[in-house]
Amino acid sequence: MFSNALASLAEIKIVPVVVLDREADAVPLAEALCAGGLNAAEVTFRTQAAEASIRTISKRFPNMTVGAGTLSSVEQAQRALDAGASFFVSAGFHRGVTEFALEHHVPIYPGVCTPTELMLLLEYGLPLAKFFPAAQFGGLDTVKALAGPFPQMKFMPTGGVGPANVLDYLSFDKVIACGGSWMVKPELIRAGDFARIQTLTQEAVELVKGAKRI
Repeated sequence: MFSNALASLAEIKIVPVVVLDREADAVPLAEALCAGGLNAAEVTFRTQAAEASIRTISKRFPNMTVGAGTLSSVEQAQRALDAGASFFVSAGFHRGVTEFALEHHVPIYPGVCTPTELMLLLEYGLPLAKFFPAAQFGGLDTVKALAGPFPQMKFMPTGGVGPANVLDYLSFDKVIACGGSWMVKPELIRAGDFARIQTLTQEAVELVKGAKRI
């Protein structure tokens, strides 16, 4: 279940974290991301438009990997699955959501920032942790410290990741990808500036092409 998903994350290196207030923005946003070279998105369940947006993108862009983020209940997870989400992300660890994902064979990446939370992920055999919020909890130094006692775990730092530090994160071999929103800022989406989103996406893709593991 996880091997193909992790390989996909390792290939794209950046997962755009998207907040959509209007379903009408889903298609032009997906077009901008794909044209910019990123065929993936985490659509957060922070708005009423999330479920419909995931459904629309999944149907209109079958080659795009669309996940549901900020899941905090089994009810949301069910709605996300029904809408076509191919992976789940949560801001923290939630047993119900995690068990639902595993039962339905959906890759899930819970948010963690402590060793105790990582041990919960290991209890469920999860191979990847979303390290969140990365900037506020010590950034790459903390990821490296956590990786020591948990050598089997991979990380996806999210929160405060941008062009200035994404290569630093990706240089560490335990970081498989990063979540980022700088190319899909909510104000750009609300303004309908999808040309700018495409440009920022292209720049992000070019930037991470140079990522080298250490």
